[in-house]
Amino acid sequence: MKRGKKYQESAKLIDKTCLYDPAEGIELLTKTAKAKFDETVEAHIRLGVDSRHADQQVRGAVVLPHGTGKTVRVLVFAKGDKATEAEQAGADFVGAEELVPKIQNENWFEYDVIVATPDMMGVIGRLGKVLGPKGLMPNPKAGTVTMDVAKAIADIKSGKIEYRLDKTNIIHCPIGKASFGAEKLSDNFNTLLSAVIKAKPSAAKGQYLKSVTITTTMGPGIKLNPAKIDA
Repeated sequence: MKRGKKYQESAKLIDKTCLYDPAEGIELLTKTAKAKFDETVEAHIRLGVDSRHADQQVRGAVVLPHGTGKTVRVLVFAKGDKATEAEQAGADFVGAEELVPKIQNENWFEYDVIVATPDMMGVIGRLGKVLGPKGLMPNPKAGTVTMDVAKAIADIKSGKIEYRLDKTNIIHCPIGKASFGAEKLSDNFNTLLSAVIKAKPSAAKGQYLKSVTITTTMGPGIKLNPAKIDA
């Protein structure tokens, strides 16, 4: 695959044989962001677990201290007082059963996160085949199935992200924008890694953090030294 001139310039700054100290790697990353837009910074964390086993799943949510730099649109499934609470808390969309055909038949996905009260999960269950593959199903572990919809909305709007393993045992998460600078990106990165380390399943054996790579939207990956990452 042929890479652009800016990518090649950024790649020259990185020693691909080196595992960087996290602080050094993040500082270097900010120098590789050369796109004309504010690039998203992502962390890709390979874990020494087997996601095929239920007792080795790693999933949860964490509020990044400096947010993600992205405006997150929240859809809330709730009724009555909880629907009113959601509207007052700043939810972008609020509804109940009437939203099911809109999502199923109109392919409506103008939202990034779904929050639901527990009593609405029966309704949402009918959307499992549609929402599941997109990673949009509300989940108690992620704090998106709750009676406290106002807190859930506030957390999401202020920078709460969900992390979960994919089929290759890697977690992919945004940790901010290139414009944040090294200090804020380091704070967000350390907060995410601390949460992932605390979520280590008891069934996981051997090395837990196999590899950690950070990258910008358009830039090359920078490999970090897992041994230098603080829990």
